[in-house]
Amino acid sequence: MEEVGTMNEFKEFFSSEGLAQNLASDIALILKNSIETEGKATLLVSGGNTPKLFFQKLSNINIQWEKVTIGLVDERWVENDSKDSNEVLVKENLLKNLARKAHFVGLYVKGLSAESAQNISSKIYENEFEKVDVLVLGMGTDGHTASLFPNNERLKEAYDLTNENFCISIEPTTVPYTRMSLILKKILEAKNIILHIEGKEKLEVYNSAINANDIYKYPISSVLNQTDKKIKVYYS
Repeated sequence: MEEVGTMNEFKEFFSSEGLAQNLASDIALILKNSIETEGKATLLVSGGNTPKLFFQKLSNINIQWEKVTIGLVDERWVENDSKDSNEVLVKENLLKNLARKAHFVGLYVKGLSAESAQNISSKIYENEFEKVDVLVLGMGTDGHTASLFPNNERLKEAYDLTNENFCISIEPTTVPYTRMSLILKKILEAKNIILHIEGKEKLEVYNSAINANDIYKYPISSVLNQTDKKIKVYYS
């Protein structure tokens, strides 16, 4: 068995600007190559404040955006015009400029609770994202990734690699809103998995997650410490 953490490729940048530009360029190249070889490309992204600048940089890169489908790694279960919605974040920061031609697929299902919508969201994403070219994760200072929060009662189900659902509803105890999140299996099936983190506090959490290898205390460990898929880490 490989030593824990050896599957990670760590890229450090001196500024958020430098990271955002490099990350956007690297992802655009992957999407472009997929379009050239398969006629289409897919991208799943995370919410929060960290990816805003990267989204803006990516939106200005000239590729065949009309052949790109963009979706979410997770979503807060709020109306999809709410300022707290990841869908709104992506539409305001990524689906503009040249990238306005991309096709977006949200996780939110209006009129249903997250638990009731779990199967519907899963089927939609199974159809739209049968193949994921790039998946970009974030990480919280508590070690959560996507909406897989520490010690949550549904983590065991989310980690089950025989789970056939694409996503799972999560009720966090430490933050607002019920969530919909991709399960671990679907995260790891992406062809290219990227973790985007910024700041010394998150670097300390990243190092703790690798060294502790406790997937319930640090859900990001479930992604970082597996040995089947290389994870590219972009840090500034």
